[in-house]
Amino acid sequence: MTDPRSSDRYLHVEELMEENSRTPAHCLSGSTALLILVCSLGLSGCAIEPTPLDAVGEAMDQKAKLEATMAAEEPVTGPISLYEAMARALKYNLDQKIELMDEDFRQKQLALSSTGMLPTIAASFGYNGRNNEAGSSSRSLLSGRQSLEPSTSTDRHSTNADVTASWDVLDFGLSYVRSLQAADEKLIAAERRRKVINRIQEDVRTAYWRAVSADRTYKELVALEAMAQKALLQTQELEKRRLVPPMVVLAYQRDLLQVQGDVQKLERELSLAKNQLAALINLKPDARYSLVLPDRTDVVPELPGSADEMVMVGLRYRSELREGAYRQRISQNEMKAALIRSMPSLRAVLGVNYDSNSYLYNDKWVSYSGQISWNLMNVFRYPMEKEALQAEEKVIEQRQLALTLAVMTQIHIARIRFIRFSQELGIVRDAQEVQERIANLSRGGFQAKTVSQQDLVREEMNSILAQVRYDSAYADVQNAYANLYASMGLDNFDIDVQPDTSIATLAAKLQEHWSERANSLPPMPENRSASL
Repeated sequence: MTDPRSSDRYLHVEELMEENSRTPAHCLSGSTALLILVCSLGLSGCAIEPTPLDAVGEAMDQKAKLEATMAAEEPVTGPISLYEAMARALKYNLDQKIELMDEDFRQKQLALSSTGMLPTIAASFGYNGRNNEAGSSSRSLLSGRQSLEPSTSTDRHSTNADVTASWDVLDFGLSYVRSLQAADEKLIAAERRRKVINRIQEDVRTAYWRAVSADRTYKELVALEAMAQKALLQTQELEKRRLVPPMVVLAYQRDLLQVQGDVQKLERELSLAKNQLAALINLKPDARYSLVLPDRTDVVPELPGSADEMVMVGLRYRSELREGAYRQRISQNEMKAALIRSMPSLRAVLGVNYDSNSYLYNDKWVSYSGQISWNLMNVFRYPMEKEALQAEEKVIEQRQLALTLAVMTQIHIARIRFIRFSQELGIVRDAQEVQERIANLSRGGFQAKTVSQQDLVREEMNSILAQVRYDSAYADVQNAYANLYASMGLDNFDIDVQPDTSIATLAAKLQEHWSERANSLPPMPENRSASL
């Protein structure tokens, strides 16, 4: 028979459970409102439409940023010398600033990757609440009867907090390798900046001497073109009046038109040089500035060393070769990372915990654990990864060989160009002196009425053209000289450009470098040079 007291007890339990399971109306309404709010936010997120940029506003913004950048630069207060132009390019050229910022970005990435070797420390704080008691009962698996009356061990409202530190040996090893690779990426960014600086210095030297030629001969070219146009009109008048044989007149007109064409071509090439120089030193394209005009000279720099010495310097300093060597190290470290990934992982965890639950005997405690795990799939993948990385390393090695040959070829070509242009400069200088003597004789002959005006005009034009050709030839020599150093990868060794470095100070350092130390090659290490 069933005990009446047992039936009453079960009835009481069922009533209590039914009472606790009832949810108040205000709780239901609050849950419904929360659900509606979440759904509304989700639907509004799906309704987002793309917003195109304001092209006009963006253009004005970029222009304002560029003007602000230029306004912060040292103003041009006088004629710009070669070394001041090089200093302005080193400090203000935007391409160089891009590489400088990229180098700084890689440095910050290196610092960030180093933090991956540290243990992970996580802090959390939580709140738990419910609208009724979290009670439970038990049922006997043998008799099927309830063996425990409903009870609870949790407060309806409680808070908890913990601080947990974990450290994974596998993650530490991978983070260490990634830090080595990030360090090499930073060095690659520095080499790319060196390459840009070399190119900028070469371009500045070329554009400066062409701009000097433009400033020096602009008035003469304008006068020459006007003189040719006037003579052309006179010959056309002679042709109409038939005072001179047609063949003589047409031949003279042909010479004048050829001179006009040469003058306009030179004007076009030389006028662009100042715009190119302005872009290199970060001046506005329409900026008006003057240049220091050195005296014409046929003195050219000397070769800094023999062909073999220059090749060895190039193999040591060229940024492309250094970048390739760093790429090889990155590939080798990636091989180490693949090996580490195939190994088992050991993870240790240590935590400090707190829980406000009043039913707990200990509301504060320290927990610790350890775990070893192994992704066996990485073990089978490692041989394939190794083969792929070895193939990549072979590609890098082959690329290094191709770059080495290209660098050696470029150095030899740059050396030959410099020698040839230096020789051509001497010939152009002699031709200019001969033409000046012819022009002087023509002026005297015109005064003595033994030389016609047409012949005088022709010789005056040839004299001006000879001066322009000499300036152009000298600019070619300077360009070849800059290209010679760029082919060896030599930069301005110990010149460090800081934001507070003045243009005058930087220009003085550049002048010292190119006037004294640039005439000789940097010394090679004895142990390396002997082996090479």
